[in-house]
This record gives sequence, C-alpha cells and structure tokens, in this order.
Amino acid sequence: MSASTTMLILSFLYLLFSALIPSNSGNATCRSYCGNLTIDYPFALHSGCGHPGFRELLYCINDVLMFHISSGSYRVLDIDYAYQALTLHDPHMSTCDNIVLGAKGNGFSVEQWRAPYMNPTADNVFMLIGCSAQSPLFQGFPGKHLPCRNVSGMSCEEYYGCPAWDLLGGHRKVGSMFGSGPPECCAVPFEAIKAINLTRLQCEGYSSAYSLAPLRLDGANGWSYGIRVKYSVQENDEFCRACEATGGTCGYGTDGIRQLCMCGKLNSTSNCDSVKSSSTRTYSVVDSYTLIGSLVCLLAWITKNHYPSPYVMHLIM
Repeated sequence: MSASTTMLILSFLYLLFSALIPSNSGNATCRSYCGNLTIDYPFALHSGCGHPGFRELLYCINDVLMFHISSGSYRVLDIDYAYQALTLHDPHMSTCDNIVLGAKGNGFSVEQWRAPYMNPTADNVFMLIGCSAQSPLFQGFPGKHLPCRNVSGMSCEEYYGCPAWDLLGGHRKVGSMFGSGPPECCAVPFEAIKAINLTRLQCEGYSSAYSLAPLRLDGANGWSYGIRVKYSVQENDEFCRACEATGGTCGYGTDGIRQLCMCGKLNSTSNCDSVKSSSTRTYSVVDSYTLIGSLVCLLAWITKNHYPSPYVMHLIM
C-alpha cells in the first residue's frame, strides 16, 4: 500500500471520529479576547454567544475593542465583570488638558431597548461646555434651579481650574439669575437628561468623569476621565448559571431573543445535563452502526483498488 493511500485512510478516520465524538468545547468557542481584554458573558464577539440583549455591541478591530451604540463608537478601556461596568473613551471628549469644541464629540445615548440595562453610572458626571441660552438644559429652569450641579463631588467650579481653560481666554461662571446668561460649563448627571446629544442640547463640547472611591483630592486634574457605564442582565439569570454549572456556554438562538445553552456541538433550552444522556445513547447505538458501515465501505474501496479481484471478494464475503 502506498504512503499516499495510508495518509488518505488516516485522514478519513480522523474526520470520521471527529464528527462522531461529542465535543464540550463551548466555552472555548465563545470566550475570547481582544488585545488584553477578556470578552465573556454577557458580552461576545461571535454571533450566537453571550446574552441576546448585548448582541452586536462589541467589535475587535486590530486588537482594539470598540463599543458601538446609536450615538457612536467608543474605545473600551476596561470591563469590570465583578462590578458590571465598562469604561469607555470618546476621542473627541474634553479632559483637564484639552477642551474640544465644535460639537465633534459623540456624547452618549443608547437605543431605547438597551436603556433599561445599560446607562452611565450614578457617579458619572457630564460637563456640557458652551451651550446656547436656548438649550433645553436651561428652558424651564430659571435662576438657582438650573440643572447644573455637583455630581459625586465633581462640579464645573473645580473643572474651571483645569489648565485647558487658560487656552480659551477665560470663561463665564454661573450667574445668580438666569438673565445673566448661561454658564460656560454645566455639570449634570445622566439621569437628569437621559441622553447626551450635543446637537439637541445645542452645546459645543462635553467632558465626562467618574469617581472611584476614595475620590482623589487634587481637583479636576486627578479625576478619571471617560464614560463609566453600568450594565445588568434584566431577567433572572438562573438559566445562564445552570448552563455554565453543567459545562455549557450561554448563548442565544437565530431569532436573537431565545437563550440557549451551548453544549459543544449540541444546544439545549435548559442545560447540558439534559442533552448528555440522550447524546450518549445516540452515539453509542446509531453512530456505532454508522462507524462500522463506513469502515466496511472504506475497506472494500481499499482492497478493490490495491488487491486482485478474487481476494477482494473473499475479504468482503
């Protein structure tokens, strides 16, 4: 028998056994990485993995993890699975060293169907810069009732101390009366306005910072700049815990809604224990016959092409 024939036989046998032996590599399929960030439930980079409410949210581009929603794309700096929070960066967002005007920033606004389980944290302050007097921020909030305020120890009064303001040639401070004009900077919590849309709010720019306890005392220069987003899985997540406890990986069906437990090559609507016994019975009976039949056909093909006809008939009979 030639070497090429031997290799063909071995390759065939490998493929045959691979197809018949169940695989429990669901975790390896869905758990992935982008740069130095781990992508795990409820997030995913592959279709069908993770939670259906978090689908088509993360993309890995040249080892850079991007978060995409209706208001734009943001770089993901960190995913904190313990506290269920993401830290995002908008390249056009102002910081203590640089103020970006011209309404170039993305702001932050999520799709309505995502809003119940994904929004900036309560200690995330948005500082809106250069907003028009006609901005919805100031309509209906005369005098001291302006929505601009201190959020978790961070305010525009401190932000004014940043060196970036010196490059703008001064700024207006909050007036005691609405008639004195709007402030150059207005700090608001996300919950107060539900969306940071610079065009709708008629603002020239924005900054975002969040506090990590304990709050640093060296002013706005020591703040953590970025958008800290809190996420949660809305429904009872016992399904996923039961799935993972039995060696499966949480995913969802082709309808993009129904949750599935991925158990290697098989899927379950409950957990992997429900498919292990049935799959074992299937492989031990049905696939055993399939394997035997395939081997007989392979043997017949080999002998027919490499041995005299009488010998072939004797071997088969």
